[in-house]
Amino acid sequence: MFNYKEIEDFVQPSLLKIIQNWEEWLLLEKRFSKLTVKNYLIDMKEFFSFFSTHFNQSLSKKELKKISVMDFRAFLVFQNKKGLSRSSLARHLSSIRNFFKWLSSNNILKNEAILVIKSAKKPHFLPKPLEVETVFKLLKEAEKQPTEKWMGLRDSALLTLLYGGGLRINEALSLNFSDFFSHEDVLLVKGKGNKERLVPLLAFVKNSVLKYQKSCPFEITDKTPLFLGKRGERLNAGVVQRQLRTLRRILGLSETVTPHSLRHSFATHLLEAGSDLRSVQELLGHSSLAATQRYTEITKNQILKVYEKARPRS
Repeated sequence: MFNYKEIEDFVQPSLLKIIQNWEEWLLLEKRFSKLTVKNYLIDMKEFFSFFSTHFNQSLSKKELKKISVMDFRAFLVFQNKKGLSRSSLARHLSSIRNFFKWLSSNNILKNEAILVIKSAKKPHFLPKPLEVETVFKLLKEAEKQPTEKWMGLRDSALLTLLYGGGLRINEALSLNFSDFFSHEDVLLVKGKGNKERLVPLLAFVKNSVLKYQKSCPFEITDKTPLFLGKRGERLNAGVVQRQLRTLRRILGLSETVTPHSLRHSFATHLLEAGSDLRSVQELLGHSSLAATQRYTEITKNQILKVYEKARPRS
């Protein structure tokens, strides 16, 4: 987690306590992942550092109230000169907005200047799905890599669930065995903002998890995490990402192949198979249809590539 000693020189103790309360709210109420919250705090560290220099003192609520529109813009210009991308600047501003909105909603302080600041438009990136054949090569290779057989079955089961259910990595790692086996053919998933959705459990996903469960060397109860680390603790996302880097190297795959790529692949392959956009939105847990519509652009691009390959003179 975030090391608060990194901002102690920039904020007064009373404000430090407020920041810690905000962090707790993000984790417990908004149910943001630990990594997301840590990134928010890293962004705010840059913000507090800049404005402690600007006001020539460590910050309190009084200084935060005094920050003007011009001051906010000066901070963004300063960050831009450091070489931050538009995406990074937009994320910084999102973190700042979240913090000030929380301060206002909890009647701690109000600063309406932040409402005037608009984000730089983010570059338009399309998700990068994998070919179906590549996905199954990845699942097969994942099973072979760890020295202990049960860990290979675990890794393969996890990646199978990400692809077969379209889950985010943190959604999958937060599951317990009771979550997986409490319903016959569906999985209740808690996503961003604690929103729940039902995901159908396909036979190949269930079989992969059952195979892993039978090989697991630890005692299993209803509250046992579904995916366990080598010491029986809940599996860490960093371990999964490290293992996927190994798999990428072995299979010669692009660095864009991440756990989230399997979620992208799930959505893209469903649309290519004829699923309607609204159903895919529900399965992914997107609050906005616009977020799901990105995948239609991918399928259109795929169709054009196939057409151009078949009709090179067209």
